[in-house]
Amino acid sequence: MSKIAVFPGSFDPITVGHVELVQRALPFFEKIIVAIGINSQKSTLFDFDQRMDWLKAVFKDEPKVEVDFFENLTAHYCRRIGARYLLRGLRNASDFDYEKTISQLNHIIGDGLETIFLISKPAYSHISSTIVREIIKGGGDASPFLPREVRINHYNG
Repeated sequence: MSKIAVFPGSFDPITVGHVELVQRALPFFEKIIVAIGINSQKSTLFDFDQRMDWLKAVFKDEPKVEVDFFENLTAHYCRRIGARYLLRGLRNASDFDYEKTISQLNHIIGDGLETIFLISKPAYSHISSTIVREIIKGGGDASPFLPREVRINHYNG
C-alpha cells in the first residue's frame, strides 16, 4: 500500500505557511495531493480556477505533489483515491481543538484514515488565509504571506 497523503483546504489563497507545511511533509509520503475542497455553502474571495492555477504553479516543480479537488466529505475522497493519510497544520491551541475533533470523525468515517499533524514553525504561525484575505480586501500588501507564484495586484471587491 502506497503512502499517499491529502492536504485538503480552500486555499483561498494558498499561503507560504501552506507551502512550507507541504515541503516539510514530503519526506514522509510517496505522494501528497493538495486538494481544494469545494463547499457550496462557503463563499471564497478567489474563484476556483484561480486557486487551482495558483496551486499548480506553486507545486509545478515538485514531482511528489499533485493538485486536485473534491466535493463532499474529505474521508470519501481519500477512500476513492486510495489515500490513508490526511495532512494538517497546527498554528495554535484553537487549531488543535478543532482539528482533533475533525480527525477523530475522519478516522471513523474514513475507515482508519489517519491525520498527521505538523506544528507550524514560529515564522508561519501567525499566517492564515483568513488574515491574508482581510489584508487583500483592505488594500494592503499581502505579498510577504504569499508564494511568489501568487500575484495579486489589486482587489476590486
